[in-house]
Amino acid sequence: MNVMQRRDFINWADQYLRNELNTDEAKAFEDFCDQHPAYAAILDQHISFLEDWQAAEKRNNFKKALLEAGNNTQSIPTQKTTSKVVSIWKKLQINIGVAAAVAIVSVFSSLWITGYFSSLKQATSDYSALRREVNSVKKNVNEQNKAIQNISSNKSKESNPMHFGATGFMLTKDGYVVTNYHVVNGADSVHLQNNKGQAYKAQIIYTDKERDLAILYINDHNFKSLKSVPYTFKKLKSDLGEDIFTLGFPRDEAVYGQGYLSSNTGYAGDTIAYQISIPVNPGNSGGPVLDNSGNVIGIISGKQKGIDGAAFAIKTKELMETLNRIPAESLKGNIVLNNKNTLGNLGRTEQIKRLEDYVYIVKVY
Repeated sequence: MNVMQRRDFINWADQYLRNELNTDEAKAFEDFCDQHPAYAAILDQHISFLEDWQAAEKRNNFKKALLEAGNNTQSIPTQKTTSKVVSIWKKLQINIGVAAAVAIVSVFSSLWITGYFSSLKQATSDYSALRREVNSVKKNVNEQNKAIQNISSNKSKESNPMHFGATGFMLTKDGYVVTNYHVVNGADSVHLQNNKGQAYKAQIIYTDKERDLAILYINDHNFKSLKSVPYTFKKLKSDLGEDIFTLGFPRDEAVYGQGYLSSNTGYAGDTIAYQISIPVNPGNSGGPVLDNSGNVIGIISGKQKGIDGAAFAIKTKELMETLNRIPAESLKGNIVLNNKNTLGNLGRTEQIKRLEDYVYIVKVY
């Protein structure tokens, strides 16, 4: 079994401790712990945490019972008995307070040991998905657009087109394109511009918010089908340290970037993405990530602030699953991906020249 994320293991451990697993599943869990000492240690820490938590709950229940008993004694007429109970209760209050303090310290110590706070810190660290920057840019664009319309009320909306630019690339030669969901979300219209400056109107065919993917179709009579796309889509997992490169539009002309694959998971252990060491900007959203052989291994979607070059790309395996989910009635003909790679034997300069015709600026209006 592959090493899993901490939170998935904790969920599995809770099922085991609550006896929710059948015999075979329980045996699989025990074997996993035997084979992975680090996870066995996490299990021990988790059990200790649960025991401390349960002890604290028992103390709270005992305190509640004493409170109820104290209230009942108020109806007893004998002053001597009442005074005795009050005296005992005051002593118990002190002991309960000490016990509660010990329980709280124990619980928070267990949380610290198990790495709960470090995980929380990681999850709330200064991470910036490109989609956040995209949304910020789109918001500013919309505000500017409204301001211009107010100033120039005698002009139509078409006379002041404002847009946000990102990146998309061809899935097929006949006009299917992939980009990020966050790029086209809320768009009134989408246009794709190639490296020659030609722009085509595109239709949003399908979106997958969970994977941050959007499938577009060039629905423009001026568009002519291209030659077969020169790259293929790699379905298998890529290797750490593998050299990779990208081509995208952080500005109005194509920008090349190169680096390496630095992790097989994305931000906070996200399994649908890779972490890649390539400097990216908001306009790179939706751009392809390719290996040296010209296979697309991912689609750029986010980056992490404070770490130069730390970016994230949705795996092509997730793209395949998204394509399989598209209803047949939404398609303008089947999406047939190329299975012949013509970039593999070329130098990088020639690879980029071939690639340029298939990577587009995505303009959202």
